[in-house]
Amino acid sequence: MFRLKTITLTLKKFSSIALEFEELIPDTVYNWSKEDFENYQVPIGNTRFPLTNYFDIEVEGDAEGPEDVKMILDGDMSRVKYIGYRMTAGEIIVNGDADLQAGAEMIGGSLKINGNAESYVGREMRGGSIEVMGNVREYCGTSYIGEWRGMSGGVIKVHGNAGKQLADCMSGGEIYIGGSCDILAGIHMTKGYIEIGGDVTRWPGGQMKNGTIVIKGKLSSLLEGFENEGIFVDPDIEGKQLTGKYIKYKGDIGVNGKGSLWLNAEKNRNLL
Repeated sequence: MFRLKTITLTLKKFSSIALEFEELIPDTVYNWSKEDFENYQVPIGNTRFPLTNYFDIEVEGDAEGPEDVKMILDGDMSRVKYIGYRMTAGEIIVNGDADLQAGAEMIGGSLKINGNAESYVGREMRGGSIEVMGNVREYCGTSYIGEWRGMSGGVIKVHGNAGKQLADCMSGGEIYIGGSCDILAGIHMTKGYIEIGGDVTRWPGGQMKNGTIVIKGKLSSLLEGFENEGIFVDPDIEGKQLTGKYIKYKGDIGVNGKGSLWLNAEKNRNLL
Protein backbone atom coordinates (compact mmCIF):
# COMPACT_ATOMS: atom_id res chain seq x y z
CA MET A 1 0.00 0.00 0.00
CA PHE A 2 1.37 3.40 -1.00
CA ARG A 3 1.95 5.78 1.89
CA LEU A 4 2.96 9.41 1.99
CA LYS A 5 3.14 11.76 4.92
CA THR A 6 3.30 15.45 4.08
CA ILE A 7 4.61 17.84 6.71
CA THR A 8 4.27 21.53 5.87
CA LEU A 9 5.95 24.24 7.94
CA THR A 10 4.92 27.74 6.89
CA LEU A 11 6.99 30.63 8.22
CA LYS A 12 4.97 33.16 10.17
CA LYS A 13 7.74 34.96 12.08
CA PHE A 14 11.28 35.69 10.86
CA SER A 15 14.13 35.26 13.35
CA SER A 16 17.28 37.39 13.01
CA ILE A 17 19.14 34.66 14.93
CA ALA A 18 19.34 31.45 12.92
CA LEU A 19 17.08 28.53 13.74
CA GLU A 20 18.78 25.12 13.63
CA PHE A 21 16.86 22.32 11.89
CA GLU A 22 19.33 19.46 12.23
CA GLU A 23 16.79 17.47 14.28
CA LEU A 24 13.90 18.08 11.86
CA ILE A 25 14.57 15.57 9.10
CA PRO A 26 12.39 12.68 7.85
CA ASP A 27 14.54 10.21 9.81
CA THR A 28 13.43 11.69 13.13
CA VAL A 29 9.94 13.08 12.44
CA TYR A 30 8.36 10.40 10.21
CA ASN A 31 6.16 9.21 13.12
CA TRP A 32 5.49 12.62 14.67
CA SER A 33 1.96 13.92 15.01
CA LYS A 34 0.99 17.56 14.73
CA GLU A 35 1.01 17.67 18.52
CA ASP A 36 4.62 16.46 18.58
CA PHE A 37 5.65 19.36 16.34
CA GLU A 38 3.68 21.81 18.49
CA ASN A 39 5.54 20.58 21.56
CA TYR A 40 8.96 20.73 19.89
CA GLN A 41 11.51 23.34 20.97
CA VAL A 42 13.79 24.47 18.13
CA PRO A 43 17.43 25.45 18.91
CA ILE A 44 18.12 29.17 18.45
CA GLY A 45 21.57 30.26 19.58
CA ASN A 46 22.20 28.88 23.08
CA THR A 47 18.58 28.21 23.94
CA ARG A 48 15.35 26.75 22.53
CA PHE A 49 11.97 28.19 21.67
CA PRO A 50 8.65 26.62 20.58
CA LEU A 51 8.59 25.82 16.88
CA THR A 52 5.06 27.26 16.82
CA ASN A 53 6.50 30.71 17.57
CA TYR A 54 7.87 30.72 14.02
CA PHE A 55 5.82 28.28 11.95
CA ASP A 56 2.29 27.19 11.21
CA ILE A 57 2.26 23.39 11.06
CA GLU A 58 0.24 20.95 8.96
CA VAL A 59 0.62 17.16 9.04
CA GLU A 60 -1.22 14.94 6.58
CA GLY A 61 -1.03 11.19 6.00
CA ASP A 62 1.00 8.41 7.56
CA ALA A 63 4.48 7.01 7.11
CA GLU A 64 6.08 3.70 7.96
CA GLY A 65 9.55 5.19 7.64
CA PRO A 66 11.46 8.31 6.55
CA GLU A 67 11.25 7.28 2.88
CA ASP A 68 7.48 7.96 3.07
CA VAL A 69 7.92 11.60 4.18
CA LYS A 70 7.75 14.83 2.23
CA MET A 71 8.63 17.96 4.21
CA ILE A 72 7.71 21.32 2.72
CA LEU A 73 9.24 24.49 4.18
CA ASP A 74 7.32 27.51 2.89
CA GLY A 75 8.77 31.01 3.18
CA ASP A 76 12.13 32.70 3.61
CA MET A 77 14.43 30.16 5.27
CA SER A 78 17.52 32.34 4.95
CA ARG A 79 17.89 32.17 8.75
CA VAL A 80 17.27 28.43 9.04
CA LYS A 81 20.47 26.36 9.20
CA TYR A 82 21.12 22.62 8.78
CA ILE A 83 18.10 21.86 6.60
CA GLY A 84 18.40 18.20 5.60
CA TYR A 85 21.43 17.65 7.84
CA ARG A 86 22.42 13.96 7.85
CA MET A 87 19.13 12.86 6.31
CA THR A 88 19.10 9.34 4.87
CA ALA A 89 15.71 9.19 3.11
CA GLY A 90 12.59 11.13 2.25
CA GLU A 91 12.18 14.49 0.58
CA ILE A 92 12.56 18.09 1.72
CA ILE A 93 11.41 21.03 -0.41
CA VAL A 94 12.31 24.60 0.54
CA ASN A 95 10.12 27.22 -1.12
CA GLY A 96 12.54 30.07 -0.50
CA ASP A 97 16.19 30.67 0.37
CA ALA A 98 18.17 28.49 2.81
CA ASP A 99 20.88 29.31 5.34
CA LEU A 100 24.21 27.57 6.06
CA GLN A 101 24.88 23.83 5.87
CA ALA A 102 21.85 22.76 3.81
CA GLY A 103 22.25 19.05 3.09
CA ALA A 104 25.48 18.80 5.09
CA GLU A 105 26.58 15.19 5.71
CA MET A 106 23.54 14.01 3.76
CA ILE A 107 23.39 10.24 3.16
CA GLY A 108 20.21 9.75 1.12
CA GLY A 109 16.90 11.24 0.08
CA SER A 110 16.42 14.50 -1.80
CA LEU A 111 16.61 18.18 -0.93
CA LYS A 112 15.32 20.86 -3.28
CA ILE A 113 15.79 24.58 -2.61
CA ASN A 114 13.65 26.85 -4.77
CA GLY A 115 15.86 29.85 -4.10
CA ASN A 116 19.45 30.64 -3.12
CA ALA A 117 21.54 28.85 -0.50
CA GLU A 118 24.31 30.01 1.79
CA SER A 119 27.74 28.40 2.20
CA TYR A 120 28.51 24.72 2.82
CA VAL A 121 25.67 23.21 0.79
CA GLY A 122 26.25 19.43 0.74
CA ARG A 123 29.29 19.68 2.97
CA GLU A 124 30.77 16.16 3.35
CA MET A 125 27.74 14.72 1.55
CA ARG A 126 27.78 10.93 1.06
CA GLY A 127 24.62 10.23 -0.93
CA GLY A 128 21.24 11.47 -2.07
CA SER A 129 20.54 14.51 -4.21
CA ILE A 130 20.50 18.27 -3.71
CA GLU A 131 19.05 20.71 -6.23
CA VAL A 132 19.34 24.49 -5.81
CA MET A 133 17.34 26.57 -8.27
CA GLY A 134 19.30 29.75 -7.52
CA ASN A 135 22.91 30.40 -6.43
CA VAL A 136 25.11 28.87 -3.76
CA ARG A 137 27.85 30.67 -1.90
CA GLU A 138 31.27 29.36 -0.81
CA TYR A 139 32.37 25.78 -0.08
CA CYS A 140 29.59 23.82 -1.76
CA GLY A 141 30.34 20.09 -1.53
CA THR A 142 33.51 20.65 0.50
CA SER A 143 35.07 19.44 3.72
CA TYR A 144 34.54 21.40 6.91
CA ILE A 145 37.28 23.48 8.55
CA GLY A 146 40.07 21.19 9.77
CA GLU A 147 38.82 18.16 7.82
CA TRP A 148 40.31 16.75 4.60
CA ARG A 149 37.39 14.69 3.25
CA GLY A 150 34.78 16.58 1.31
CA MET A 151 31.81 15.29 -0.64
CA SER A 152 32.19 11.55 -1.35
CA GLY A 153 28.88 10.61 -3.00
CA GLY A 154 25.53 11.80 -4.25
CA VAL A 155 24.64 14.55 -6.71
CA ILE A 156 24.47 18.33 -6.31
CA LYS A 157 22.85 20.38 -9.05
CA VAL A 158 22.93 24.20 -8.90
CA HIS A 159 21.08 26.12 -11.60
CA GLY A 160 22.77 29.43 -10.79
CA ASN A 161 26.30 30.41 -9.77
CA ALA A 162 28.71 29.02 -7.16
CA GLY A 163 31.19 30.82 -4.91
CA LYS A 164 34.79 30.09 -3.91
CA GLN A 165 36.34 26.65 -3.39
CA LEU A 166 33.58 24.54 -4.86
CA ALA A 167 34.15 20.87 -3.93
CA ASP A 168 37.30 21.41 -1.86
CA CYS A 169 38.67 17.93 -1.01
CA MET A 170 35.96 16.21 -3.06
CA SER A 171 36.43 12.42 -3.08
CA GLY A 172 33.37 11.25 -5.02
CA GLY A 173 29.94 12.11 -6.34
CA GLU A 174 28.89 14.62 -8.98
CA ILE A 175 28.38 18.39 -9.00
CA TYR A 176 26.72 20.36 -11.80
CA ILE A 177 26.79 24.17 -11.83
CA GLY A 178 24.60 25.79 -14.45
CA GLY A 179 26.13 29.26 -14.13
CA SER A 180 29.60 30.57 -13.34
CA CYS A 181 32.01 29.74 -10.53
CA ASP A 182 34.57 31.65 -8.47
CA ILE A 183 38.19 30.66 -7.73
CA LEU A 184 39.65 27.27 -6.83
CA ALA A 185 36.88 24.92 -7.94
CA GLY A 186 37.93 21.33 -7.26
CA ILE A 187 40.94 22.25 -5.13
CA HIS A 188 42.48 19.17 -3.43
CA MET A 189 40.09 16.93 -5.37
CA THR A 190 40.86 13.18 -5.34
CA LYS A 191 37.83 11.73 -7.13
CA GLY A 192 34.45 12.72 -8.55
CA TYR A 193 33.01 14.80 -11.38
CA ILE A 194 32.41 18.55 -11.61
CA GLU A 195 30.70 20.24 -14.56
CA ILE A 196 30.46 24.03 -14.76
CA GLY A 197 28.24 25.49 -17.45
CA GLY A 198 29.48 29.08 -17.25
CA ASP A 199 32.78 30.90 -16.72
CA VAL A 200 35.35 30.23 -14.01
CA THR A 201 37.41 32.97 -12.39
CA ARG A 202 40.79 31.35 -11.65
CA TRP A 203 42.74 28.23 -10.75
CA PRO A 204 40.38 25.25 -10.93
CA GLY A 205 41.86 21.92 -9.84
CA GLY A 206 44.66 23.29 -7.70
CA GLN A 207 46.50 20.36 -6.07
CA MET A 208 43.97 17.89 -7.44
CA LYS A 209 45.21 14.29 -7.55
CA ASN A 210 42.38 12.73 -9.52
CA GLY A 211 38.82 13.29 -10.68
CA THR A 212 37.34 15.30 -13.53
CA ILE A 213 36.47 18.98 -14.01
CA VAL A 214 34.62 20.19 -17.12
CA ILE A 215 34.32 23.92 -17.84
CA LYS A 216 31.95 24.88 -20.64
CA GLY A 217 32.59 28.61 -20.36
CA LYS A 218 35.73 30.74 -20.31
CA LEU A 219 38.53 30.24 -17.79
CA SER A 220 40.32 33.43 -16.78
CA SER A 221 43.49 31.85 -15.41
CA LEU A 222 44.89 28.31 -15.62
CA LEU A 223 47.42 27.00 -13.10
CA GLU A 224 50.86 26.06 -14.41
CA GLY A 225 50.54 22.53 -13.03
CA PHE A 226 48.36 21.33 -15.92
CA GLU A 227 49.72 19.70 -19.08
CA ASN A 228 47.90 19.99 -22.39
CA GLU A 229 46.95 16.57 -23.79
CA GLY A 230 45.27 17.75 -26.97
CA ILE A 231 41.91 18.70 -28.42
CA PHE A 232 39.00 16.27 -28.52
CA VAL A 233 35.74 16.57 -30.46
CA ASP A 234 32.47 15.55 -28.78
CA PRO A 235 34.32 13.72 -25.99
CA ASP A 236 32.68 11.04 -23.89
CA ILE A 237 33.78 11.81 -20.34
CA GLU A 238 32.88 9.22 -17.74
CA GLY A 239 29.82 8.25 -19.73
CA LYS A 240 28.72 11.85 -20.25
CA GLN A 241 28.64 12.94 -23.89
CA LEU A 242 29.78 16.52 -24.49
CA THR A 243 29.21 18.45 -27.70
CA GLY A 244 31.94 20.50 -29.36
CA LYS A 245 35.71 20.78 -29.08
CA TYR A 246 37.41 20.49 -25.70
CA ILE A 247 41.02 20.96 -24.60
CA LYS A 248 42.09 18.24 -22.19
CA TYR A 249 44.63 18.92 -19.44
CA LYS A 250 46.23 16.58 -16.93
CA GLY A 251 47.23 17.69 -13.44
CA ASP A 252 47.97 18.99 -10.97
CA ILE A 253 51.50 17.78 -11.79
CA GLY A 254 52.79 19.76 -8.80
CA VAL A 255 51.38 16.97 -6.61
CA ASN A 256 51.83 14.20 -9.22
CA GLY A 257 48.13 14.50 -9.96
CA LYS A 258 46.36 12.52 -12.68
CA GLY A 259 43.15 14.51 -12.73
CA SER A 260 41.43 15.66 -15.92
CA LEU A 261 40.52 19.28 -16.67
CA TRP A 262 38.44 19.85 -19.82
CA LEU A 263 37.99 23.35 -21.26
CA ASN A 264 35.63 24.38 -24.02
CA ALA A 265 38.03 25.15 -26.90
CA GLU A 266 35.79 27.72 -28.55
CA LYS A 267 35.49 29.76 -25.35
CA ASN A 268 39.19 29.43 -24.56
CA ARG A 269 40.87 30.12 -27.91
CA ASN A 270 43.62 32.05 -26.13
CA LEU A 271 44.93 28.71 -24.85
CA LEU A 272 45.15 27.03 -28.27
